[in-house]
Amino acid sequence: MARKRQTLGEILVEQNVLSKADADKAAEYGLDHSKRLGEALMELDLAQEEDIYKALAKQHGMKFVEVSQSTISQDALGMIDERLIKNHEILPMSNDGGVLTVVISDPLDLDTIDMLRFKLGAADVIPVVACPSRIKRYIDKNMRGPEASLDQLSKSLDASVDASLDQDVKDKADTADDADAPIIKLINMMISEAVRTRGSDIHVEPMSDRVRVRYRVDGVCLERESIPKRLQNAVTTRLKIMSGTDIAEKRVPQDGRIKMRIGGKDIDFRVSCCPGVHGESIVLRILRPDSANVGIQQLGFESDDYEKFLGVIKKPNGIFLVTGPTGSGKTTTLYAALQELNRPDKKIITAEDPVEYVFPGMNQCQVREDIGLSFGKILRSMLRQAPNIILVGEIRDLEVGEIAIQAALTGHLVFSTLHTNDASSALTRLIDLGIKPFLVASSIQAIMAQRLIRRLCSECRIPDENPPTGQLRVCGFTDELLKGQTIYKPGGCSHCSNTGYRGRQGIFELLIMNSELRELAFNRAGIAEIRRAARASGMKSLLHDGQRKILSGITSLEELARLAQAEVDVM
Repeated sequence: MARKRQTLGEILVEQNVLSKADADKAAEYGLDHSKRLGEALMELDLAQEEDIYKALAKQHGMKFVEVSQSTISQDALGMIDERLIKNHEILPMSNDGGVLTVVISDPLDLDTIDMLRFKLGAADVIPVVACPSRIKRYIDKNMRGPEASLDQLSKSLDASVDASLDQDVKDKADTADDADAPIIKLINMMISEAVRTRGSDIHVEPMSDRVRVRYRVDGVCLERESIPKRLQNAVTTRLKIMSGTDIAEKRVPQDGRIKMRIGGKDIDFRVSCCPGVHGESIVLRILRPDSANVGIQQLGFESDDYEKFLGVIKKPNGIFLVTGPTGSGKTTTLYAALQELNRPDKKIITAEDPVEYVFPGMNQCQVREDIGLSFGKILRSMLRQAPNIILVGEIRDLEVGEIAIQAALTGHLVFSTLHTNDASSALTRLIDLGIKPFLVASSIQAIMAQRLIRRLCSECRIPDENPPTGQLRVCGFTDELLKGQTIYKPGGCSHCSNTGYRGRQGIFELLIMNSELRELAFNRAGIAEIRRAARASGMKSLLHDGQRKILSGITSLEELARLAQAEVDVM
């Protein structure tokens, strides 16, 4: 009788990489979110990528290899078209006597192996397994082609390019998008590079002598090569044509959208054009389909806050507010909560401005102020739809606040956001909007303030032997807190584009209402008094949560100090 193949979970447990409980947890998460076990393990941060792919190789009887300059043969690389390598993310490793060894990341991707055998006319194509991040990094670093930089490509364009090119580009766009046209190639390369480097925004900003290009990666703007000033009109026109905005209108702001297929995925871009002194500044917001599909476990909660958060979002009614500045991940947190609650027995309706990500099973409404479809109107209509859960993109004024509170008091669970610096000040902010204190006190279930903090790159972080005294003070560390602890700082490697950071997660301040806090809100107590009562009831401040992330090796003093200086007074 043939021996039954071990599952991935069984191999990882056998190798002491994973406990049985964690394997079961990941399997359940994978079933709920339609993920393979390996994907679930990485999303839950239960196992390292290398351990998972070594186990996958063992499961399928394949060899696991490390991808590096020394292991990849240049002769073998030349045997397969570069487009196939990039599209399928494979690497020809060696060609030994007519036997081609190919590095893949998915042992079940038999179609790709069969396709290679067909194209090469060879029966001997041997697949080996490597980590997908290592394959992608090798391709990005070594196979970006001769026009890898914006500077090289823009300099290669004819020096005579001027405003007359606008019409040329328009003609091409109106007919059949000539992918070889220089401006089109430049824009496509810029967008692809931003997506590949995990950018969230592309900023094209005309200056007096050049057009500056910046990508926002992990919340920080990184400057790329500039585009010559003479190409400004052509670049602006091309982006406006792609986004469907009026190329003749340069005096007023305009908004548009672009949809492109990059790396096998359909990616949307929200485009904003704003007039400036030196010309129109254009920002492309990159809306990846998987950006908002984040499980609660990936948000970055510590175990105590995680349990409290789950308890709050599963209450039958009341308001749950998430506060913080623009770009602090408020909407992503609420989406994660809604996806946790998105079941066939629950009706969820949202009012958003704009709807950036579409989720199956939810009724999502787009605010349209130009036709009078405001948050208030949508909210009133929502209540006649008999929902269980309501998401209001933002409480901006008295009207929206009062309707949201009435919805909470009549048996609905309401999620929304508010712009305040910390959780405690949200109560006073609602009262300042004109909402009666007794309504605030009785309807709010919890308030959570958050910020997004960059994670240290796991490949290159290094111990910080002499942390700066100023940063220690700003981050609230004492000698007692640091005793026996190791603090890390960023290094810099190809994995993180030499920034020392890769990815972000949240730091949180979760205030759960109790009888004392409700009484303080009812009596219009000051922020300081509310904050003291919240701390006494167990609330951890943003700075305190950031300290826990530093001591866990997740982030650095420098990063917390960048975000937490405004919070020093609220410790």
